[in-house]
Amino acid sequence: MAAPLGSERLPTGDASGRYLAAPLLARRTQPPADLSAMDGYAVRADELTGPWQVVGESAAGHPFGRALAPGEAIRISTGALMPPGEAAVLLQENAVREGDALRLNGEDEATPRHVRRKGLDFAQDDVLLAAGSRMSPAAMALALVGGHGSVEAGRLPRLAVLDSGDELAADPEAVAPHQIPASNGAMLAAMCAGLVSHIDRVGPVPDSMEAMRAALAQAGAADVLVTSGGASVGDHDLVRPALEEWGAEIAFWRIAMKPGKPLLIARKGAQFVVGLPGNPVSSMVTAYLFLLPLLRRLAGAAQPLPRAITLPTLNALPPTGSRAEFVRARMGDGGVALLGQQDSSALRALAASEALIARPANANEAKAGDLASVYLLSGGGWT
Repeated sequence: MAAPLGSERLPTGDASGRYLAAPLLARRTQPPADLSAMDGYAVRADELTGPWQVVGESAAGHPFGRALAPGEAIRISTGALMPPGEAAVLLQENAVREGDALRLNGEDEATPRHVRRKGLDFAQDDVLLAAGSRMSPAAMALALVGGHGSVEAGRLPRLAVLDSGDELAADPEAVAPHQIPASNGAMLAAMCAGLVSHIDRVGPVPDSMEAMRAALAQAGAADVLVTSGGASVGDHDLVRPALEEWGAEIAFWRIAMKPGKPLLIARKGAQFVVGLPGNPVSSMVTAYLFLLPLLRRLAGAAQPLPRAITLPTLNALPPTGSRAEFVRARMGDGGVALLGQQDSSALRALAASEALIARPANANEAKAGDLASVYLLSGGGWT
């Protein structure tokens, strides 16, 4: 069972994307006093129709500083402190001012509705963010406004990415006829970049036990080792026997899903090993569903799993076989559309994917308009 790796204290401005290790409580009240929500004039709450005499101004950062006497008003800006006591705001567009004399223009009167009350957002000691919450840009702003210059965040895991196969060429500009450019390692590193403290790239590793032993030794310092390729049942698929020789305990091998059947999960001491298939679509889909949740959990996420939403399909989906299927799709007008190319090696269709349609095993054909479970892939980034 994966558990968070521990925590460290960071400046709030440096905590983007991190997960909180403890609940974050407000150290102050926001707003700290009643504020104007609009530009206009502040008046007493018992004098909503005037006329008034303008006696000063309250601007953001520059309060008026005293309560209003009967018949008085002050010019006020959006976000400025209201004068002490019960007050209301006359909108600028509803006012006529001649010198310091102020009256209504025949439209709406002054109203307390345009006052942002003290504590509208939160009060001191309120829980702003729960433990395990992700520090999104908005959450960072909330933490700062709540009085936190630093936060306790989960430690990010160290990752090693190993891709293997005699057919892989390290240089995409120098590829022999029997080779293909190595791409999975870079793809996986990019997917994981925001969830790890460091990435060690290993490979491409040739299909030999000697080379695999050396590669595993090179990856021994990582909290998580992810391999791509070599996890199937062919004569040259050496990841599983190499891991067993290395001393890793195999938790499970192969899973009833498409794409991604030859998935392997293992552990050696505190290190997790995720063995992904070599086909790029299979590798990316299984990384999205298994590797990224593991990294999120190690980094302290309370809810590490991706969340599906329900959307109508815009075209028919064929029946499924004995495995659950994750179908590459694009977002359309009011729903999600199946991409025509679903081969597990097809990178162009993979790059165009904006969503995964999750279908259970042994499902009947789905008609256009049927509801489906869909995972949205942020900006095509699969993160």
